[in-house]
Amino acid sequence: MKENIQQLIKRLEMQPHPEGGYYKETYRSTGVIEPHHLPAQIQGERNFSTCIYFMLTSENFSSFHELKQDEIWHFYDGSPIDFHMITPVVEHIHQVIGTDFEKSQVPQFIIPGGSCFAAKVIERDSYSLIGCTVSPGFSFEDFKLKTRAELKAEFPHHKEIIEQFTRG
Repeated sequence: MKENIQQLIKRLEMQPHPEGGYYKETYRSTGVIEPHHLPAQIQGERNFSTCIYFMLTSENFSSFHELKQDEIWHFYDGSPIDFHMITPVVEHIHQVIGTDFEKSQVPQFIIPGGSCFAAKVIERDSYSLIGCTVSPGFSFEDFKLKTRAELKAEFPHHKEIIEQFTRG
């Protein structure tokens, strides 16, 4: 399986992502949104939309992080994903992203801007390949990898899930 994963990473020209896993930007709109049309928390202009391939392996996880914009995850291939989100109103949402509809999995999941989220591959020795669409378009200026201490201070009653999906 590891050889297949490495071949897929190479074929899709993916690189390591700071939150964990691998990614490749596949789309960035040519159109941009001027700063005066964007919410105050977003500084500078942004493309209308961006899209990436994102892959997690069972040896890694996507650490809790936050974007200022909305993001949509689209399931493509591999193992279902164990997804966790803590919303700005401190609600913990757990969802499995995949295609086994009998088990209430969903192939697409919307993450509202300002939410903290993390994920891992469910099956051993496997991977999850998804697409992520961000609008207004993604910029690393809008990405924040949250520390364990920050999250525990912000969401003290979600300590257990925070421990599981942070690196320190």
